[in-house]
Amino acid sequence: MMLILPMGLIATTLAIAPVRFDREKVFRVKPQDEKQADIIKDLAKTNELDFWYPGATHHVAANMTVDFRVREKESQAIQSALDQNKMHYEILIHDLQEEIEKQFDVKEDIPGRHSYAKYNNWEKIVAWTEKMMDKHPEMVSRIKIGSTVEDNPLYVLKIGKKNERRKAIFMDCGIHAREWVSPAFCQWFVYQATKTYGRNKIMTKLLDRMNFYILPVFNVDGYIWSWTKNRMWRKNRSKNQNSKCIGTDLNRNFNASWDSIPNTNDPCADNYRGSAPESEKETKAFTDFIRSHLNEIKAYITFHSYSQMLLFPYGYTSKLPPNHEDLAKVAKIGTDVLSTRYETRYIYGPIESTIYPTSGSSLDWAYDLGIKHTFAFELRDKGKFGFLLPESRIKPTCRETMLAVKFISKYILKHTP
Repeated sequence: MMLILPMGLIATTLAIAPVRFDREKVFRVKPQDEKQADIIKDLAKTNELDFWYPGATHHVAANMTVDFRVREKESQAIQSALDQNKMHYEILIHDLQEEIEKQFDVKEDIPGRHSYAKYNNWEKIVAWTEKMMDKHPEMVSRIKIGSTVEDNPLYVLKIGKKNERRKAIFMDCGIHAREWVSPAFCQWFVYQATKTYGRNKIMTKLLDRMNFYILPVFNVDGYIWSWTKNRMWRKNRSKNQNSKCIGTDLNRNFNASWDSIPNTNDPCADNYRGSAPESEKETKAFTDFIRSHLNEIKAYITFHSYSQMLLFPYGYTSKLPPNHEDLAKVAKIGTDVLSTRYETRYIYGPIESTIYPTSGSSLDWAYDLGIKHTFAFELRDKGKFGFLLPESRIKPTCRETMLAVKFISKYILKHTP
């Protein structure tokens, strides 16, 4: 018997099929002067380019390394344009779909057990938060700080002595959905903190005297979407008024010079700032929590990928913060310590001059609120895999990052009032 589906249903079914990226390429171009930078900007106007680094077209400048994804049907024309203009470029990824599938290169040790060597979807992460509470009831508690636009819970794990109010550090991961190695680090941190307490001298001292608040996935809806529908998704999943385009870039949605950088007001762009500061449920839940714990939170650390950088304020101005020398010292030692494990090289500095100008970021917002030690890690790598870092690189990335985070934590314990 032939089943005839109504046209609307067929359209809906087709519309929600996962996006595939067969034969899509990622180019790396280094414009030698402003003229070449303008060529890239012009190509972006006539082609659908997904900028991996920097995060948007308007940041492209001379002598900057520029990574962007190109659809299969446009890649030949892009390549020809780059050749004609004698531009330096290489193709980092020849078939994006192939790389997406190759990410999962670690076999599960024991089925059912939470793996810190693999990427975990949201369902597994929620189950893991419960497991951590059950396993370490004296040290781990879970706080629901709000919910997302799709009504998923926003969970913060508090690591430390249950009822004591002490100095605290707040850390979050996964504000941008496609940066999967970021939530992997937050899980690793909680695992290592609880596992090595009482065994590792530094971790024991830290947890005896401080609390850590960990938001393992900031952008839950976007993260789920990047697993189920579109691996390259960055924003959250909120609807935008008078636009068919979905989502706001949560890291442009904070009340920190919110609308000062141009070209963040297009709802279809990956770096859309939202309709107003804190317009998004996720941002609002986060800011409410931070404000209500401001007297104890002495540092804020946020984790992104990729490009191997350790950043501090400001993003929205070239003006340096009053304690710039202190932040630069911590970042320098932090990156030096990180490199001791695998010789991974990070650069450090203020967001504006080290990466590119940004407005409305969580880092600048937290700093301006009064948290005077705020840092953003851009984790591995430097572009060979980009957002598609293979699982086999998760543990090395986490191990080296842990060294830097422990150093920053020790510094906060010793040097903040």
